[in-house]
Amino acid sequence: MTSLNDDYSLLAPGPVNLHPEVRKALALPMIHHRTPEFDKILKRVLTNIKTVFQTEQDVYLLTSTGSGGMEALLVNVLSPGDHIIAIVSGKFGERWAEMAKTFGTDVSTIHVPWGEAVQVSEVETLLKKKPNTRAVLCQACETSTAVAHPIQELASLVKNYSETLFLVDGITALGAYPLPMDSWGIDGLVAGSQKAFMLPTGMAFISFSQKAWKFIETAQCPRFYFDVRKEKAANKNGETFFSSNVALVRALDVVLELIQTQGLTQLFHTIHRRAEFVRHFGQKLGFTLYSKSPSDSVTALQVPPQMDGQKIRLHLEQVHKITIMGGQDQAKGKIIRIGHMGYIQDEEQLRLIECLGHTLRHFDPDFMSLEHISNITQEAKNYLEQNP
Repeated sequence: MTSLNDDYSLLAPGPVNLHPEVRKALALPMIHHRTPEFDKILKRVLTNIKTVFQTEQDVYLLTSTGSGGMEALLVNVLSPGDHIIAIVSGKFGERWAEMAKTFGTDVSTIHVPWGEAVQVSEVETLLKKKPNTRAVLCQACETSTAVAHPIQELASLVKNYSETLFLVDGITALGAYPLPMDSWGIDGLVAGSQKAFMLPTGMAFISFSQKAWKFIETAQCPRFYFDVRKEKAANKNGETFFSSNVALVRALDVVLELIQTQGLTQLFHTIHRRAEFVRHFGQKLGFTLYSKSPSDSVTALQVPPQMDGQKIRLHLEQVHKITIMGGQDQAKGKIIRIGHMGYIQDEEQLRLIECLGHTLRHFDPDFMSLEHISNITQEAKNYLEQNP
């Protein structure tokens, strides 16, 4: 296999394989964040990142994990006592709801069965009962279950409520499939560097609609480091308010140029193709799809009966040097999760299917024959050649 990482392949839903040009950028000598050289890079990044968000609004760069960006969305528009609707369909929905409670908001939770997407009608019913709701929180993709929620439909619903904001965790979605902030009417959107942006963990990107800015000026939640008003003022002067993450911003500049050259449509097609490949051949190996609303950014496969997803994941990593993720909480041992973002080559996709077959055979030699693995691998190779 021809691979940047030789025989190691990172196919998790984040962090992801780094593009060769990103690796080069990360290896450059350090420069100061208050210099004309960096000012030019920052200006270019702040302009080009709007393309991925598909917004005319400003996008802000935070040196934090994606969870920091999730917190930033909350504290900049909410006040203690505000009523919030939190859609919880997995670990990250749970996390966001807990964040909102931490800042003193009144949280109503819509619990969605793991593996399923929220019903828009259920949100609508709760909004009618609670018309004073300040925000609806939802993951575009719930990473722990690989579920894609109906963001466009939810945004269309919330638009009808002038005092309610629609805040979206797009960390495992933005840049992987369409999530146009302006045309859909998303009021707050967060992304993370270690996903479709093909960077190491360490930055979050956030943007707010004009509707949201009305609340930003009056929000009473405590905020200092994540006060977007400070960042907005600094960006107008060509700087970040706090010290810039020079290495990642410089690498982000490279990624955004790659995306501009390729175009969002082609980028989305590439990731969709990977997702379709894994979904198709994963099922041929004997897995079943866990999500009833599959995301293109990550696929969750339910393991065959009597097998343990954690053991499959560990064997794949230790023996075949391929890193994927297992399930969490109630899905632990029941699923494996495979990411489709980052720098992934066809050879890695093909090797994943072949090694998954051998891993299943390792735990149950009667489950499938070597001939069957060979036939599926050949079919997978043909599929990739015939579906560029």
